[in-house]
Amino acid sequence: MSYGLGQYKKTSVETASREQILLMLYQAAIKNCKKAIEAIDQKNIAKKGEYIGKMQDIIVELSNSLDFEVGGDVAKELDSLYDYLMFSSTQANIKIEKQPLEACLKVLNTLYDGWTEAIKSLKTNPQQQQKAANE
Repeated sequence: MSYGLGQYKKTSVETASREQILLMLYQAAIKNCKKAIEAIDQKNIAKKGEYIGKMQDIIVELSNSLDFEVGGDVAKELDSLYDYLMFSSTQANIKIEKQPLEACLKVLNTLYDGWTEAIKSLKTNPQQQQKAANE
């Protein structure tokens, strides 16, 4: 049964648009951040480290995908936010404190909501979408 679920997930990622993949990455980072907070509450140190590691892997991927030539100041701001997320989650991991993760969660949720709105805006305004594709 898990094989079917794994295949479904693999297919959904392989057929997703860039925008959908971006949102999937944020959703996964948010999920792992929440699980790390829960692990700290449950004093499960091993799981805390595992979930923070997964969250950081996603943040590194998001950071590596930034295009500073196209993104300009927005890319620079996102890069700073990703640095902040890495620093805060590392502090949470070292100190076994959930407050830095709660701050990360707020940032991740804000970014997810912002990208969701931006993508909706592009889809409802085809001229904007064409302009973005040409950049």
